[in-house]
Amino acid sequence: MAAQKINEALEHIAKAEKYLKTGFLKWKPDYDSAATEYGKAAVAFKNAKQYDQAREACLREAEAHENNKALFHAAKAYEQAGMMLKEMQRLPEAVQLIEKASMMYLENGTPDTAAIALERAGKLIENVSPEKAVQLYQQAASVFENEERLRQALEMLGKASRLLVRGRRLDEAALSLQKEKSIYKEIENYPTCYKKTIAQVLVHLHRNDYVAAERCVRESYSIPGFNGSEDCAALEQLLEGYDQQDQDQVSEVCNLPLFKYMDNDYAKLGLTLVVPGGGIKKKSPNTAQDKTRGPATVGSHADEEEDEYSGGLC
Repeated sequence: MAAQKINEALEHIAKAEKYLKTGFLKWKPDYDSAATEYGKAAVAFKNAKQYDQAREACLREAEAHENNKALFHAAKAYEQAGMMLKEMQRLPEAVQLIEKASMMYLENGTPDTAAIALERAGKLIENVSPEKAVQLYQQAASVFENEERLRQALEMLGKASRLLVRGRRLDEAALSLQKEKSIYKEIENYPTCYKKTIAQVLVHLHRNDYVAAERCVRESYSIPGFNGSEDCAALEQLLEGYDQQDQDQVSEVCNLPLFKYMDNDYAKLGLTLVVPGGGIKKKSPNTAQDKTRGPATVGSHADEEEDEYSGGLC
């Protein structure tokens, strides 16, 4: 079966090369027909699991489309070449080709397709190079935002924010979350703004920036419904515990369902939040009993002294 597909692919390549040849009666190559044949060759090679040859056929197809000024089809071919590299586990190279495709989509005037390609590239590289994935998601978000497709932009920004938190790039995560929150406010999705405020506060506290965390909550009072919400009450309690170095109070707040059922990366921030100075331990019942006993002991000692001299000096 594989041998048959390979032979089929080679036949298509031979036809493509014939279309590209020029002669006395044919002054201009037939790029359109050549591209079609290279595309068929790529599919046949792919079916035979000859991914490197499939990639090469895709690149030739892309070149033929470019020569024919068919940018959209050229971009598609570059993207397919990238997917062949993905099958070969050559992910950084795959991402390079998909990025090239996205630029061509933009040039062609199809920004939505460009953004989708960038998202696809981000997914490919996320586990290998989170830094690159963040860049790709942010680029995709920017394209979607320019096209006023804000929900898609938010999805990309959300992926970038979570990766930044996971990589402990907390300064950048704080900025990314602020961007998300601003857009959610713009589209009047206020409950999600509350959740983003919680994530922001956790990030700021992990940055040891209590002032930024407090300012974040204070600024959120302008969001309709935030003041008086359970999110607001929990954050005020969290900040109070953090300010008073009360680890027990901080841990209690961070174990609320409101925090525990956030996206996993933010929930982890809550569960690992430690107040500076190690926190104040709650007083044990024994300590409390000792304190109550204290005055009584002093009192009985005083009684003993009084008894000693009760008969007078004589």
